[in-house]
Amino acid sequence: MDSEMNIGFIGTGVMGKSMVKNLMKAGYTLSVFTRTKSKADEVIQAGASWKNSIAELARTSDVIISMVGFPEDVKEIYFGEDGILKNARKNAYIVDMTTSSPILAEKIYKKAHASGLHALDAPVSGGDVGAENGSLTIMAGGDEADFKKLAPLFSTIGENIVYQGPAGSGQHTKMSNQITIASNMVGVCEAMVYAKKAGLNPETVLESITNGAAGSWSLSNLAPRMLQHDFAPGFYVKHFIKDMGIALESAKQMDVTLPGLELAERLYQKLADAGEGNKGTQALYMLFDD
Repeated sequence: MDSEMNIGFIGTGVMGKSMVKNLMKAGYTLSVFTRTKSKADEVIQAGASWKNSIAELARTSDVIISMVGFPEDVKEIYFGEDGILKNARKNAYIVDMTTSSPILAEKIYKKAHASGLHALDAPVSGGDVGAENGSLTIMAGGDEADFKKLAPLFSTIGENIVYQGPAGSGQHTKMSNQITIASNMVGVCEAMVYAKKAGLNPETVLESITNGAAGSWSLSNLAPRMLQHDFAPGFYVKHFIKDMGIALESAKQMDVTLPGLELAERLYQKLADAGEGNKGTQALYMLFDD
């Protein structure tokens, strides 16, 4: 993809701002919009152009990427009167990288296709570290030709980039990712508390188990934060609860039972009910470390 094409980016939060920076480093011209302009100050100072509305951004972009919080936000920015689908220019590429509903991804694709637009659902994994390092995992659904067209762009923000199938497939893959993480996070918390109660040094326990059969991204990257009581968000508790809800609803539609996910969702909801929804997912440790 021509790096001179205009990229419009909606959502400059913990993940989005780093993704925008990496796109600009690769030579792309970036325009941004977010509901709270101050959240875009950092990327504007780095060279991105501010647009006053989604409609303005859509009308001036060859590729439009969204990275927002909830499916409700996705619906608003795509289907609203001033949204992407009613204002994007013909043949533009629209890419929702929000973790959202597979059904919603399919609806966006169908509407986009009918309007002469190219749509992909391409949620990511890797947290704040992956976004900053440009090493995100990208799971894409939509037309394979469109995926191939955007592959050079994706390579500036991610490393493990896989086409999964038709519209909605990216979101279904992300649900599989979140299901895996959810149960794993419970296990990581339990392991660290067990080590502590056994009188061990949890840091040295991590040295032994991180690179063995128990190894996982959460164990390597989030367990050290737990032990330091560093609960700053790389990925918000409230957003993880949203993802688990989508996965459970999708599983219900497919008549699939997910007891591990159900347990993790209840524990995270308990954490959020205690006022900790804006902390990072590693804050689950707070429920175990009494």
